Amino acid sequence: MNWGWVTVVASLLLSLLGIYAIDMGLNENLDPTLGQLSTTAIKQFIFMIMGILACLVIMLPHYKLVSAFAWLYFVICIALLVFLLVPGIPSSIVTPRNGARSWINLGVTDFQPSEITKIAFVLGVAQYLRFRTQHRKLRGLVVPGIIAMIPVGLITVQPDLGTASLFVPALFAMLIAAGARLRHLTLIVLCAAMSAPIAYPFMRPHQKARIEAIVKQFQGDESTNFDINFQSSRAQMLIAAGQVTGTPEPTARALVRYNALPERENDMIFAVVVARFGLLGGMAMLGLYALWVIGALIVAASCREPMGRLIAVGLPAFIATQVIINVGMNIGILPIIGITLPFLSAGGSSLITCWIMTGLLMNVAFHRPKPPYRSSFEYADDDDQPHPLKPSRPYGKQVGFSGRAFTR
Repeated sequence: MNWGWVTVVASLLLSLLGIYAIDMGLNENLDPTLGQLSTTAIKQFIFMIMGILACLVIMLPHYKLVSAFAWLYFVICIALLVFLLVPGIPSSIVTPRNGARSWINLGVTDFQPSEITKIAFVLGVAQYLRFRTQHRKLRGLVVPGIIAMIPVGLITVQPDLGTASLFVPALFAMLIAAGARLRHLTLIVLCAAMSAPIAYPFMRPHQKARIEAIVKQFQGDESTNFDINFQSSRAQMLIAAGQVTGTPEPTARALVRYNALPERENDMIFAVVVARFGLLGGMAMLGLYALWVIGALIVAASCREPMGRLIAVGLPAFIATQVIINVGMNIGILPIIGITLPFLSAGGSSLITCWIMTGLLMNVAFHRPKPPYRSSFEYADDDDQPHPLKPSRPYGKQVGFSGRAFTR
């Protein structure tokens, strides 16, 4: 069974569910027909078609050919992130939203470079790690860390702390797949956790307020429910209204309409889905994400070539982290930091990027080397058994057609 097809089916079902939930969140009609979809839902459908086409295109060339230009993609994405921060650029070109300079106005739509940077980052890190072993030592983690900190720093300055927080988990997943020592990564996490109080004073006021609101919520203080915690409290009310099995469509649309949940078509779309389909529907939706991630990891496990395996590990790491944080935001256990729900939230940059990820996974699934093949990241120490992917040495012991070894 080709598990790449599982990711395609999950992607399609999630995308269609997203269009339905977007229309439910924005359509003023409580019982609309197919021809009465909201403008945003129609745009999302068009973006889905564009994403599927991008998925088909990215499936055609061998993933090694795609990854051969990994550093070029990465440099272009970094240049776009720098462009967003250049002072003096008019708002007609760089469109600020909620105080963040994260979008480039293309006329018919807006483009968010940080979304496509996720793919460029995975390809770049995979290209760096594929034939190296330095990352198995603590000092060898410096270069991968620098590669990650470049986009993280630029995206944080926008500021878009939510998207920036996704890169480190993806890097760690790829490092583990490449053979990095868990004790080294654990040490880095502990050091980062201990330094968090030092970073807190440098956070922006609204970021501090969101963290403090979560703490107050856990303490039973509801004073922020109509202030900084308004969005989270409204999302929890919608989720509670869905109960176990959900509510009829007109009732759900009325609930969403009169709840006045901000960003219900974007970051908080999970609450809209649960209001309509209940706890069971929310779990089914999370099950589709689990199928996508599991399918990707099975593709990674079946790929015996380093580049393909790293790609198939890095991409689901982004999706899984994004889903966990977004759902945590909606149910009130994590601060709201502006993370969309993959495939569901409104926005062409996010949806098309997710479909390109699916296309890359299908590419790896179709073009992965067939056994016999030595396991990835295992290098022979002698010349008698060279690694099939490691560049051969120009001199050394060779084996002739007779089976006898000779040295030139």
